[in-house]
Amino acid sequence: MAATQPLTTIPGPTLDVPANTAITAVFTEDMLASTITSTNFTLTCETPCVDHVGAVSYVSGSKSAVFTPEENLEEGATYTAIIFSDVTDLAGNHLAGNQGPVLSASNYVWTFTTVAAIPAANIFVQSTDPVDMGFLETCPNTTINATFEIPSGTRLNPNTVNNMTFLVVENNDPENSVVAESIALDVDTGTIMTFIPQTQLAENMTYRVTIKGGPDGVKDLIVPGNEMLEDYVWTFTAEEPIQSCLLPANLGTAAPFGSFGGSAGVTNQGLLTVINGDLGTTGTSTLVTGFVSEPGCEYTVTTLNEGQVNGKIFTAPPAPTVACPQEGTAATEAVASQARLDAEAAYISMVPANMPGGQSPGNDNLGSLTLTPGVYTAPNGSFRIHGGDLTLDAQGNQNAVWVFQMATTLTVGGPGADFPQSVILINGAQAKNIFWQVGSAATINAAGGGFMKGTIIAQDSISFSTADNVNIVTLDGRALSLTASVTVVNTVINVPAE
Repeated sequence: MAATQPLTTIPGPTLDVPANTAITAVFTEDMLASTITSTNFTLTCETPCVDHVGAVSYVSGSKSAVFTPEENLEEGATYTAIIFSDVTDLAGNHLAGNQGPVLSASNYVWTFTTVAAIPAANIFVQSTDPVDMGFLETCPNTTINATFEIPSGTRLNPNTVNNMTFLVVENNDPENSVVAESIALDVDTGTIMTFIPQTQLAENMTYRVTIKGGPDGVKDLIVPGNEMLEDYVWTFTAEEPIQSCLLPANLGTAAPFGSFGGSAGVTNQGLLTVINGDLGTTGTSTLVTGFVSEPGCEYTVTTLNEGQVNGKIFTAPPAPTVACPQEGTAATEAVASQARLDAEAAYISMVPANMPGGQSPGNDNLGSLTLTPGVYTAPNGSFRIHGGDLTLDAQGNQNAVWVFQMATTLTVGGPGADFPQSVILINGAQAKNIFWQVGSAATINAAGGGFMKGTIIAQDSISFSTADNVNIVTLDGRALSLTASVTVVNTVINVPAE
C-alpha cells in the first residue's frame, strides 16, 4: 500500500480523524476493479459503536479505493478499516498487506479514532505548473499540474479526479481536446492533480486548462465533499525545450532490488532492519549475512543480527540452508548477474560523459539547500548533506527527475557522527525519480536516524549507520553497489513503486 487516508500509524490508532470523512487507500500498482467491493473493503468499530456501511469504488488513474460512508462516523469511536487479501492486481496476484511478509497474501488493516466533524469549507487551486500565461517545454514526460489548498487532514477525492474535471484543449477550442494518458493524484499529499498527455504537446501551441468546480467538480474526502465555487481556468504555450529532457534512469532488472552488494555481498547488523524489496549479490549465499527471507531461508543469522527481506534473495550457489532449496541456485545467480549488468548500465548512462551539462549547486555541501529538478555535478568530486536537510522541490511535476553526479564519495549526516540529515520531498517529488551516481563509496547517517531518498548506485561500498546504533535509517529507494558490499545497521529500505 502506498498511502491511506486516514493515515496508517504503527501500532495505531491514528488520532483526531474528522467524523465526516471518507476512507481511501492508494495501491502501489493498478488493481482489478471488480475485486474491490464492499465485501473486500470494510469499516468496523468497537462496541457500543455500530458498524458502518458505505459505497466502495476504485479509481484506476489514481490506483485508489474509496469507502464513502452513508452517514457520518460516530465521534470518539475507534474504527478498523480492512482491505482483504482477496483484492488482486491485473495479473491476479492477491494483495500483500501488512499482516505478513510483503510477498505473501494478507489483509491490509489500519485503525483510527474519530473527533467532531469539520465544517464545510471551499477548496482552492493554490498553484499551477505551468503558471497562467506561462510556457511549458514539450518534453516526452511533460505534465500539467494543479496544486490545491484543502482543509488539513484530508485529501482530494480520487473519484472526482478524471477527464470530466481536468480538461485541456488547444487554442480555446473545445473540439480539440488533449487526450490524457492518465489523470491522477500524488501519493504523498493527495493535493496535486497531474494530467499526463497521451502524446507530446505541439510546439508553439496555446492550451487552455479547466479544473471544474461546483457540484460536478473536484472535491475532497469530507462528506459531502468540499468543492470549488467555480471553474479554475488558465492558459499556457508549449515551446521547444531549452534544456535536454531529463528522464529517469532505466534500471531494468535491477529495479526490484532494495539492496545489491556487487560480488561482495550484503551484511546486516541489528534486529530492526527490513528490506521491502529484493536483495542480491553475484557472490555466493555465504556473502549475505544477518538476513531471513522466506521461512527456512536464513543467511547466517544470530540473536543480535537478524533482518527481514520481504522479497527474494538472489545469489550464486550454494543455497543458504537445506530448508531453502529455491535460493542460492544457478537460476538465482543468473538473475543477480543480469541485475548487476543493468545497474551498471544505468550508472554509465548517468556519468557526466553520457549526461553532460550538470550544474553546480555552489559547493559540495547540499545541506539546507532546496533544489529544483535537474542534473547536479559535484564541483569537487564529492557531495555531502551536512548541517541541514536537503529539500527537493518538484514544483508540482510528479515526473520531475534529479540526477546527482559525483566522481568520488557521497556522505549524508553531520557535522560529526551524531547529526543525521534527511532528504525532504515537496510539491510532488518522488523517490523513484531521484538518482545518486557515486564514483566511489556512500555513507548514510553513520550515527543512525534520518530519511534518505532515491536510488544510490555506487562503484564501491554503501553503508547505513554503524554498529550498535538503534536509531533506524530509512531509505526510500535502492542501495546498489556494483563491486563492493552493502552494510546496513537497523535500516529500513523501501523500494519505490514504479
